[in-house]
Amino acid sequence: MIPPIPPDDPSSPRPGRPGRPLRPIVEDCDSAHRAWLEPLREAYLKSGLTMSVLSLRVHMAKSKISELMSGRLYPRWELLGPLAAELGVPAGPLLRLWRQAAPEIRRKSRSWQEHSTAPVAVRPGPPMDHTAFRALTETGYDFYAGVFLPDRHREAAVRDTYDQLWLSWTKALASSDTRRHAWSVLRATVMSRTPLIDGRPQFAHTAFDTVALRSLTEPDDIEAAVEQLTETEALFRAMSRLPGHQLDVVILRSLGGMAKETVSDLLGVPLATVRSDERHATRFLDSILCPPTDPEGTPS
Repeated sequence: MIPPIPPDDPSSPRPGRPGRPLRPIVEDCDSAHRAWLEPLREAYLKSGLTMSVLSLRVHMAKSKISELMSGRLYPRWELLGPLAAELGVPAGPLLRLWRQAAPEIRRKSRSWQEHSTAPVAVRPGPPMDHTAFRALTETGYDFYAGVFLPDRHREAAVRDTYDQLWLSWTKALASSDTRRHAWSVLRATVMSRTPLIDGRPQFAHTAFDTVALRSLTEPDDIEAAVEQLTETEALFRAMSRLPGHQLDVVILRSLGGMAKETVSDLLGVPLATVRSDERHATRFLDSILCPPTDPEGTPS
């Protein structure tokens, strides 16, 4: 005898039913908000869960999850935490990025954050290979961020970079080059916090404080010192006009004093690319700072 088919469990959706696609992230979603939102969305898509199943598992309305995933809602941690746990997103970096963005994006007060984060279950630290990668790259990342940002913001940018990488470490490892992927995360994080004029980064006031510039020999007379500072400021203005990849090479090579091989490893690009970028950047800077002159001695 064929056994009777049991009735459907009303608490679970029918298997095989396609889930509703995620709404795109809203256009006004700030980069600090996207820093944790995009890895969360990636984890959801990778999980294979439908919105209905996820809604039942975390006891949250599908409309609320949809709003959260699109960036329309900046959630309390009591909503975000269980959702992240269900999707396997590590709580530690997510919590730090959530706290970083809360006052900047939604002007949430500290009391709101503290009340929202009362029940926090932080999982163990990052994977061993992530920790090893950080040990190899942090000095270079810290220097680069310091050229553009003052100390407090520099530290936050580097910390947030590694937190973003931790949230999407599987994606970083699956990329064509983990070093190149990680550098793109660092650069985007730093540039999102650097003042821009006409789309160009303004970093002269911060770069004056870098180790490379502090080590310059101080002239004996004020006139020579003023001339040196003026020339340096002109150099930074010209550098801001370089394409991003050339600017990065010049900063690491000229200001950081790094070997070409070190820059190649840090950026995750071939050594030939570093040489080419430096050569083209040098020619451009020379054309701006030392323009050719006609026979009468005036710029041509």
